[in-house]
Amino acid sequence: MPTFSIENFGCRATEADASALSISLLASGLLAADQNAADVVVLNTCTVTAAADAQAREAVRKIHRANPAARIVVTGCYAQRAPDELASIEGVEWVVGNSHQGEIPEILRAHQPRAASNDFVLAADLEADALSLSRGPAKILTGDIFAQSTVLTAPAALSTHDRTRPILKIQDGCNNRCSYCVIPFVRGTSRSLPPDEVVRGVRALCAAGAKEIVLSGINLGSYGRDLVPRAALAEVVRRILDETALDQLRFSSIEPQDIREDFVALVASSPRIARHFHIPLQSGSDRILRAMHRWYRTAHYAERLHLIRHVLPDAAVGADVIVGFPGETDAEFRETFEFIERLPFTYLHVFSFSERPGTAAATLGDRVPLHAIRERARTLRDLSQQKAAEFRATQAGRSTRALTLARGDDTQTEALTGNYLKVQIAGRHSANEWHEVSLD
Repeated sequence: MPTFSIENFGCRATEADASALSISLLASGLLAADQNAADVVVLNTCTVTAAADAQAREAVRKIHRANPAARIVVTGCYAQRAPDELASIEGVEWVVGNSHQGEIPEILRAHQPRAASNDFVLAADLEADALSLSRGPAKILTGDIFAQSTVLTAPAALSTHDRTRPILKIQDGCNNRCSYCVIPFVRGTSRSLPPDEVVRGVRALCAAGAKEIVLSGINLGSYGRDLVPRAALAEVVRRILDETALDQLRFSSIEPQDIREDFVALVASSPRIARHFHIPLQSGSDRILRAMHRWYRTAHYAERLHLIRHVLPDAAVGADVIVGFPGETDAEFRETFEFIERLPFTYLHVFSFSERPGTAAATLGDRVPLHAIRERARTLRDLSQQKAAEFRATQAGRSTRALTLARGDDTQTEALTGNYLKVQIAGRHSANEWHEVSLD
């Protein structure tokens, strides 16, 4: 029986895509195997930064060296954005964009290599107009990502095999046009999973043993605006609480303009919703936010953060921050630092600006020197550690429950609280168990 392995890069949405693809490959008759021995290796790529692109290319080369007989298929966001770059790498057999990711099992079934040949048997049911040969040996299958109208999801009843806290992607794509971001061009327009399907997915995951589910999307707060009749994230959350037995629901990233009083009140209304908000900030300078084409200003963001902290004093609040955006001065970086310093953040994800082809920011001049970007990133990461320590100190002595993760050894097991604190529980415990813990 042919075997496969999947290596995933990037965000929770790509993790959900990889899970869906894995289950589809299993359903097609392939067996999961170690990467170094698998007949097929699929790389699900990210392209949010140049470093992510480089990581994917290096992974292809490493896999080909370790397992030269493997059929390597590269998919995901990088594959959608620049398929020819990936197709030129030795060892790659197929490059399949996000537009056709769901067809990978059929591609592998229908395009078996002939003995002693690099030719392929073509499947008549694949879209011939979307299929093209690159200059290298790999074949490329991509299409118009803006023509996509569905959300790729896994058969949820099976998807807990690879995560303690399974991800349920209920939204894909983005209608915003932040000047630095390439994601809309590789994910397409915003589209949502209908509420009935979301509830069915949650029920199936619960039946499979899931105790916490993470709702994810590329722009999760925009959930349901494309549906007819129109829905809203809060509405589908209420249905999950009312119609399923899920222990705990957690959200992935939500934009600041979608953190309104009614949404915070909803989170506060149920102990079954994790007290955890991840709200992208990107900059604490209003001029830089305008240049980034972000839809809010620092005063608006601060108001939302204070609202959360007022209603939910113990909530975790994290943010994404980009340093080194073109034209960012020392004074503007200082604005960002001081803005974060005076607000009750729990943690930061710090990113160095990375030029993405085709984005508005790629055409801007006045680039920040690399040494300055590195220093600014280090400074914010130090501040993040300080914020995390301060928040943890406020929680000392509290008792709460935590869900065990698939990490640890014979002496202790790592677990995660609802407000996103990692704790160590004495002894070895199975993953996906609730334990009462005292925070120190």
